[in-house]
Amino acid sequence: MAGVGFRLRRLMQRDDLLGIAKGFFYSAWVTAGPWILTILVLFMIIVVSGVAGYQTIAEFRLIIIYNFAFSLAFTGPVFMVVTRYLADLVFRANEVRKDGSRSTDAVPGMLLGSLVVVFLLQFPFVGWFYLWYVDLESSVRVAAMVNYFLVACLWVVAVYLTALKAYNVISWTFLLGLIASFGLARVFASSYSLAGMLMGFSIGLALIMFALIAYVFSEYRADARNLFGFVRYFRRYWELALAGLFYNLAIWVDKWLMWLLAPEREMIIPGMPSYSDYDAAMFLAYLSIIPGLAMFVISVETGFFLKYLRFYRDISEHVSLARIRKNLSGIISSLSSGMRSMIVLQGCIVVVLLLLSPKLYELIGFSYSQIGMFRYGVLGAFFHVLLVMQFIILAYFDFRRLSMLLQLLFLVTNALFTLVSLNMGFPFYGAGYFASTLLTFVVTYYLSVRYIDDLPYRTFIWDNLSIKRVPPVIPIERGARH
Repeated sequence: MAGVGFRLRRLMQRDDLLGIAKGFFYSAWVTAGPWILTILVLFMIIVVSGVAGYQTIAEFRLIIIYNFAFSLAFTGPVFMVVTRYLADLVFRANEVRKDGSRSTDAVPGMLLGSLVVVFLLQFPFVGWFYLWYVDLESSVRVAAMVNYFLVACLWVVAVYLTALKAYNVISWTFLLGLIASFGLARVFASSYSLAGMLMGFSIGLALIMFALIAYVFSEYRADARNLFGFVRYFRRYWELALAGLFYNLAIWVDKWLMWLLAPEREMIIPGMPSYSDYDAAMFLAYLSIIPGLAMFVISVETGFFLKYLRFYRDISEHVSLARIRKNLSGIISSLSSGMRSMIVLQGCIVVVLLLLSPKLYELIGFSYSQIGMFRYGVLGAFFHVLLVMQFIILAYFDFRRLSMLLQLLFLVTNALFTLVSLNMGFPFYGAGYFASTLLTFVVTYYLSVRYIDDLPYRTFIWDNLSIKRVPPVIPIERGARH
């Protein structure tokens, strides 16, 4: 992501407003693609409302929400491990093997293999859910399953585009594909109702997926071989897999609990409970995260990355301890400055949204009863974006286990506090998410500071493989049995 940030930074340094606008547009798509895609899907359903009845629109919206939620959650372990494996391949890209190949020649096969793994791992659950558990027409069951796997595959394919720093390809492909999705959904809705809407929307997603796969193959021109070479990384980097699962579950767990337990929940499709007012309020609140994420990629991460490289490059060149400590101070200063900038930016956005929320809801035609949930969501999103920054920084230093435990904390607290807010009544809906992000951020920030302050010790002692492999010398008294 830092590589993408440097390219976007150069784009924004052009002496015109168009460069700045393009930089923020691309960074928004690259950093918040899944969220933007999900939210656009939910809000642009209004486009097809004129050619389908209310019940059909509600069922379509519900199936799309379920597919995006569960596909993102259960694909998380795969794309986290795939990201690490791909990063290692790119790091060794200049190495030439005995047969003349390079490490990145494994990318085409790895892409196909990761899609197969996603399909095989999730098919039992998806098949059981749509073919047996829920009550739908046969054509709708098939269309819903096709849509689910297209969405799941898109999360994985996007990893490879990020490695190529293809921010423009990602942005425009998703945008054009979404336009095609809604155009086809509108056309098919009048003749084939719900199944037609799902298939029309899925055709647009398929265009996105195959276009992105074709671009990856055009950049990595090698035969597709060793499809499942990355699977061994699940054993080596199991913390990453669990972190991906915990984090994506944490994002959705409050919605799932509201679907199951809120008195205002709906059962539009038998077996698929929902609470559309809560979903809409939270998804709209999530949009406030986009400027902060864009700023992080363009400014904060790129500045930190330079200090990060200098710290480890100087260590490899055996510089003095004073120089190492000076570099560490540069890392801390960069992170502190970046944190302040993001707090100021997100703080301004939060204040504006809290004050203008009645006017905003009047403009978009939503119910005023959602304003309380929206305000809690905006406050939670403020700490959520800061939390994302901390998780990314921890990933740079390879604090995998700490990151996994903190994301588990996010999951547990979001579930627990949401249950508490449910018991407190309607005025506190959404407060659980806010309290969870606040607490998790405070804990994450405190532990991140402690770990980074101890970075020289962890680099030379704690993470030093040469020391770990040397068995400790245990003094044995004369005459003692061995």
